[in-house]
Amino acid sequence: MEFSLMYPQNAPREERKLTPEAINDLSIDFMLDALTDVRYEREHLRKLMLQINDDSETIRYRCDVFEDFLRFPKLREAMEQLVARLADLRDIERFQKDQDGSAFWSLVNRLREIDEYVSCITMIKNTLEAIEVQSQGMRELRQIVTDIDRESGFPELKADIDETLEKARRLQSITIGVNLDSMLRPESAGIISLNDTKFTDTGLMRRFMKFADRQKSELHEGTDTSDIKHFHPASPPTSNLIIGSFQGSAVSNDVKFEVSSIAGGDTLSNAISKPVTTIMKRTVSEIKSTLRRYINISGYSLISLMPEIIFYIRWAELTDKIMATGMPMCKAKILPADERNCSFKELYNLKLAINKVRGEEINIITNEFDFNDERRIYIMTGPNRGGKTIFTQAVGLCMLLSQWGIYIPAREAEISPCDNIYTHFPADENDTVDLGRLGEESQRLSHIFDVATSRSLMLLNESLATTSVAEGLFIAKDVVKAMRYLGVRAIFNTHMHELAKSLDELNSGEGTSRAESLITGVCKGERSFKVAIAPPQGVSYAADIAKKYGVTFDMIKASIDEKRK
Repeated sequence: MEFSLMYPQNAPREERKLTPEAINDLSIDFMLDALTDVRYEREHLRKLMLQINDDSETIRYRCDVFEDFLRFPKLREAMEQLVARLADLRDIERFQKDQDGSAFWSLVNRLREIDEYVSCITMIKNTLEAIEVQSQGMRELRQIVTDIDRESGFPELKADIDETLEKARRLQSITIGVNLDSMLRPESAGIISLNDTKFTDTGLMRRFMKFADRQKSELHEGTDTSDIKHFHPASPPTSNLIIGSFQGSAVSNDVKFEVSSIAGGDTLSNAISKPVTTIMKRTVSEIKSTLRRYINISGYSLISLMPEIIFYIRWAELTDKIMATGMPMCKAKILPADERNCSFKELYNLKLAINKVRGEEINIITNEFDFNDERRIYIMTGPNRGGKTIFTQAVGLCMLLSQWGIYIPAREAEISPCDNIYTHFPADENDTVDLGRLGEESQRLSHIFDVATSRSLMLLNESLATTSVAEGLFIAKDVVKAMRYLGVRAIFNTHMHELAKSLDELNSGEGTSRAESLITGVCKGERSFKVAIAPPQGVSYAADIAKKYGVTFDMIKASIDEKRK
């Protein structure tokens, strides 16, 4: 099985995708903006961040790997360099898939691919040997690259590559013999020798004069070429070849023959092209066979690690920045998924922390919160701008980050993973034209219950608030009863205080998960953004606000009477 830093060996790789609503309501793109502005990194990260895995073993594996990246900045620095090298290796591998490339091109890219592969393995090995990584994933990666380095014959491979490149660098020219027909037209051609010096005596008239001045004979007798220097067996070059008017390049698929039309240019071009191409292809094939003795370099597993490495690096960087502001971040303790429990100390919304990192002056309020056998469904009430939406979103983000393996925005946390997060936030009015707002909201709720399980997390934000109180309350009560029957963990924040006052009725039906009233933004008439388990404060809170700002009848009457004096 292919090695991964996101999954332990032999672990199930069953991922569920977040719904489009959850992607929007949990602000995935906002987090991406905070992680990177590099497009290809965003693409990789987004794919990983749209998935959720609830296997406890897999999540613990990720948490440990992330902690290594967070604890060792030098590891992040080395891995960042590795990603750049892997990107080069990936690009070279893509070129290798082009079956129509020239022999020159194929060879050069093959050698570059091998060289980058060796460099990547060596870099990872040296880095992981110098750092005391603790996670199973990073220790396994260290063992893998150590075994490759030891068993793949890298010293011999390096020697072979060096020898090949040296031969290529020494090749400077090719001597070609051309046969003529009875009309002195080029008929066929063949390679005579490969030379380590350039053929520079290319002037046509100069060669003709030397030929004409010969005293012994006007023609060279026979086909003996012993007087021509032979240097090396056929070895392909990595630099341009210049043979008279024949030109070829190791970085181009084109071979050009520029010859005089008087001498029968097309015939000569064809005659020379075939033997040159044949010998180069044969040489490249032999070199590839040599390289295959060491390693099969098609589809490196290292390249598949690129998105995962980027994921851990960018999240570790952001976590460092958040902790530098004084806000707590912690590694969640992962509980069995079937327990459906969660506990948070000093929980807060990650989005607020990101804004704080960006320089905003924010006083972030933290909260204590849990899901357990006594209460798994919360009906949250509170004033406008009292923090209901921020808190609801904070719980979803903490669950999501923990299951990615990332430190979460809290001082301490214990989490039973959820199989998915379903959100029901107000829809855009453009999406409700056909069904109407209430119809659209009801349909979305129905779809959620079609797929949610007892291990899911449901986050409802001001749901069913666009109709009359009586209609909304009627549907909301049935929704909470269904949540209890399903056993799902849920937060339902609402302005319908009557819903929170109906706990006895709601908890008397079928189901084992109890509903509880949660209030926020209420503390002696101040908007504290603190949450607490308590009955809804609708009227009493309004009375506190009225007294604070002097708008009770008695206070207004006293003010009027004072003016009339």
